[in-house]
Amino acid sequence: MTPSEEAPVTTPREAPVTAPIGRARDRGVETLSLDAAGTRNALSAALVAELADALAGCAADPGVRAVVLTHTGGTFCAGADLRDPPAPDAFVALLRQLVELPKPVVARVTGHVRAGGLGLLAACDITAASTASTFAFTEVRIGVAPAVISLPLLPRTDPRALSRYYLTGERFDALEAARIGLLTTAAEDVDTVLAPVLDGLRKAAPQGLAETKRLLTVRVLEAFERDAAALTALSARLFASPQAREGMTAFLERREPAWVL
Repeated sequence: MTPSEEAPVTTPREAPVTAPIGRARDRGVETLSLDAAGTRNALSAALVAELADALAGCAADPGVRAVVLTHTGGTFCAGADLRDPPAPDAFVALLRQLVELPKPVVARVTGHVRAGGLGLLAACDITAASTASTFAFTEVRIGVAPAVISLPLLPRTDPRALSRYYLTGERFDALEAARIGLLTTAAEDVDTVLAPVLDGLRKAAPQGLAETKRLLTVRVLEAFERDAAALTALSARLFASPQAREGMTAFLERREPAWVL
């Protein structure tokens, strides 16, 4: 595979700077769409900030019973935007915001997910993807590690599977993602499988949802309390390293990095 297929993505030079978040509501379910398809919804500083603002609005709005996080285009999220990455602490704050939001967050995926995008999925409460979706932890291929996204991933995902996919960066499909706990479910028609889920959330009391979510996220939040500072520092150190500079340069130049055998 070429670097552009397997590494975190960057913003094309001609792409717009803005990274909008689409919003829609249906019977108390607020849908937030990553709407920067021109950059394959790469995690730029702008996208992270806008998504955090949208989530804060949902948390404060009594008319929102649950949140659906989805996307436009063929990619849910392609990982870090290498030309305009968010600060590691800003991305950690976004992941924690998803975990702590007092309303359930449901991820709806009909495309591909790479690197940091997998952290978004792991921070959601319920995750569903189409069987056409693919997934990969591509950090090792540019000389870094899946550091801060491990905060929600490690407590929720099969550790033996993570050992394989963290270390190799290889792609896996939606059925495998469901088997290892990254997804709640995978189906050919993701909206069909999500319909009863959303109906169930609409029938639930707001207090019941908030307190039940609090019970379910204890271990994840313990990981944030214990490890967030160290993993944020690790991420910053790795991205500033010579090997990461070579990996990112190789990606931008669409060539193999120097270490490939």
